[in-house]
Amino acid sequence: MNKIEQLQQYLQTAQVDAAFITNPDNVFYVSGFRSNPHERLLGIMIFKDAEPFLICPKMEMPDAKAAGWAYEMVGHEDTQDSMELLREKVQEKVGEIGTLGIEKNHLTVDRYEALQERFNAPTFHSLDDQMNTMRVIKDEAELVILREAAQFADYAIEIAAANLKEGMTELELMTIVESALKERGIKQMSFETTILGGEKAASPHGSTGSRPFALGDFVLLDLGVVHKGYCSDITRTLVFGEPGDKQREVYETVLRAEQTALEAVKPGIKASDLDRIARDVIEEAGFGEFFTHRLGHGLGVSVHEFPSIHGANDMPMEAGMVFTIEPGIYIPGEVGVRIEDDVAVTADGYEVLTNYPKEMRIIS
Repeated sequence: MNKIEQLQQYLQTAQVDAAFITNPDNVFYVSGFRSNPHERLLGIMIFKDAEPFLICPKMEMPDAKAAGWAYEMVGHEDTQDSMELLREKVQEKVGEIGTLGIEKNHLTVDRYEALQERFNAPTFHSLDDQMNTMRVIKDEAELVILREAAQFADYAIEIAAANLKEGMTELELMTIVESALKERGIKQMSFETTILGGEKAASPHGSTGSRPFALGDFVLLDLGVVHKGYCSDITRTLVFGEPGDKQREVYETVLRAEQTALEAVKPGIKASDLDRIARDVIEEAGFGEFFTHRLGHGLGVSVHEFPSIHGANDMPMEAGMVFTIEPGIYIPGEVGVRIEDDVAVTADGYEVLTNYPKEMRIIS
């Protein structure tokens, strides 16, 4: 059963007339067509008992067909009212619809109000849980792609470690890394590459800039690629020159926390348990106040997706789930360390997708 058929079955069970998928990641997941429509309307209208159609900018219709979309398409030009074209096609297909599924986490208020007006105030039904349920379990074809994406992330860290030099800036190293990936066919990073040296590594979401590297720095690299529509996400903290005792202690604590949580991954363990396991290691070492974020997040078509691996999420893990484990310690003005892997839950444990070494390796 393909994803369109799964959604049609869901609509029949939930007694919803139609679903309008507008999140570009979900459009890709359902159709194989990847688009960044900017302000233009992109969506798939799926009916419980009629064939679906895709609405997109007219200039992208050939791309959608090339991506494998085999159903009807409605193309709109910039001078046309795309919502009116949507209404007309729905009317032609099924007449009036009384209930409409939407992605509440994605749809703008403007689009929501336009749908209310065009479809005579239908009852709206959230599709978010259903899309999460479908996307959270990866099949073998998806896992193959995610493994490949992780290998590119490993390669990026390898390139960074090989090119790190005293006096080089964060931006210069980022350029080297991303250029090496482009030479291997990677066109898009899964998020803005983060490379932070020294005291800047103590900012979990710091910005890559013009700071030059110096001996004694910890260099935090957080990056990932988009490969065949799926994302990777890795963090390694490189040790540039001989570290001090405090730096060593922080690094070894984060490494122990990450590895302890990884080894606990198996079907049935709760997301909250994994967060607690890693957090306990850091707290017992006296650094609890400096671990300031969740343990990880789901990974797939989106770099951050369901589920969230944090202390209040009691969702049990299942085989096929893919997520990150990324504990960190950030002491402002002193030192920052994060170690992150992509992990897949297997039938009896886990598989680590990212494999660049994590043990402290001093680069001089």
